[in-house]
Amino acid sequence: MALGIALLRAIVPQDRFGAAIGWNALAVALSSAAGPAIGAAILAGASWPWLFALNLPLGAMVLLATRALPDVKGTARALDKISVALNAAAFASLVVGMELLTSHSVPAALLIGAAAITLAALVRRELPKEVPLIPLDLLRTPSFRTSVVASFCCFAGITLGLLALPFYLQHNLGLDPLMTAFYMAPWPLTVAIAAPLVGRLADRVSTAWLCVVGGACLAVGLSATAMWDLQQSVRPLMIFTVLCGLGFGLFQVPNNRNMFLAAPSARSGAAGGMQATARLAGQTVGGVVMTLIFALFPVDTAPMLALGIGATLTLAAGVLSALRVDT
Repeated sequence: MALGIALLRAIVPQDRFGAAIGWNALAVALSSAAGPAIGAAILAGASWPWLFALNLPLGAMVLLATRALPDVKGTARALDKISVALNAAAFASLVVGMELLTSHSVPAALLIGAAAITLAALVRRELPKEVPLIPLDLLRTPSFRTSVVASFCCFAGITLGLLALPFYLQHNLGLDPLMTAFYMAPWPLTVAIAAPLVGRLADRVSTAWLCVVGGACLAVGLSATAMWDLQQSVRPLMIFTVLCGLGFGLFQVPNNRNMFLAAPSARSGAAGGMQATARLAGQTVGGVVMTLIFALFPVDTAPMLALGIGATLTLAAGVLSALRVDT
């Protein structure tokens, strides 16, 4: 995941880079749309372990497909094994600590504290280096830094939305898993339609304004889902999820384009790693916040509250993007 867009940058010209990211987003969106539907179909006739068994032939196909990837030469730079160990310890402690936050508060607090200390030690060790493991050199660039923070906010927000929606549809509205997948499918399908178009647009107009509009669309879609009375009719939800899909397509493609082009070509791998870190950190935080909401609020109101917080975070992603209106 970290090297996908970096490989794209190595094989397409810069004036087509946005379009290439759009096609990449199309593939991701189509698989995201197919996944819940296939999963629901499997659960309709088999037990949950078959969801994992399906990944065996898919994984084999991925291994075969890697033979067609370009052979991009690396830097042959030696890895600092101590920094690698500090990096692994910091993020492992952070993720496990956040997972335990709702059930074992004291061990969770100790793990999160250990993560902070380990991360500080890693930053101190890497700071003097010309090419640090954590791309501190790239984070000094305002445009790159803004894109990373905006990506974190966006993924935290949409994770809350995508986790809250199944609970809302099944527990609040009484839909079965297959119908739940049906009503959620417009989101990734709209991303699939919008992404290639937005990719071409991102090569021609300001990526900042595209991200602003995308964050606003996401915020409106999530807010409308939370506030609209869907007990009377669930059909308006399809409009709201289409709006969310359009917003994500408008935000993610140009934000990724800006993030990678703000970094030197030789640092594309590091930019990809930072983009993946922002995405996974946002998804982790979104998941933990969802867990906290379910622990503190009744199941009838928790999904709406999560959707509202998700709308706020996606709006923040759009507002942050406005800080780089010249890009």
